[in-house]
Amino acid sequence: MNRSLLRVAVATVAVTALAGCGSGAAPAAPPLPPAAAPSAAPAAPAPAPAPGVPPLTGNPTDLTAPSQAQAGTGQPPTKLVTQDIVVGTGKKAVPTDTVDVQYSGTLYSDGSLFDSSWQRGEPASFPLDGVVPGFAQGIEGMQVGGRRVIVIPPDLGYGNRANGPIPAGSTLVFVVDLVGIS
Repeated sequence: MNRSLLRVAVATVAVTALAGCGSGAAPAAPPLPPAAAPSAAPAAPAPAPAPGVPPLTGNPTDLTAPSQAQAGTGQPPTKLVTQDIVVGTGKKAVPTDTVDVQYSGTLYSDGSLFDSSWQRGEPASFPLDGVVPGFAQGIEGMQVGGRRVIVIPPDLGYGNRANGPIPAGSTLVFVVDLVGIS
């Protein structure tokens, strides 16, 4: 709360307390509504998670900050699931594009982070025809300036083989920001 609002609130409390003393006191002043924290612009609410999409951390609609998926609930989806969190307004990605993305990759099973371009401090570039099929299919049709959640079943990811910190048979969840297409 800023200092001028704090002074008004303290003054109102003091006047209200004094007004209640003695006979013929004036009625108490109505309480002040709680002060809202200042913000540059109201944040757009994130859409409710689609079936098969785990909840996200942070403010999922803030493209200046990372967001990642938490652990999924129930059985993981057996088909590719995508959900746009922020719909971009730029060019749409096609299978032959090389894309520049900011992303966080987590495991559906427990929400553990296995990869993040945010942690490296810069977007990553990928030719869509050179990544796991679920990642490429999940980005197809996405517009530059958007954020999308992509839930990739094992058969469209790494299948029954482990890959670094990713156990065999894992369902992967990516929160992807499409920042450019080349």
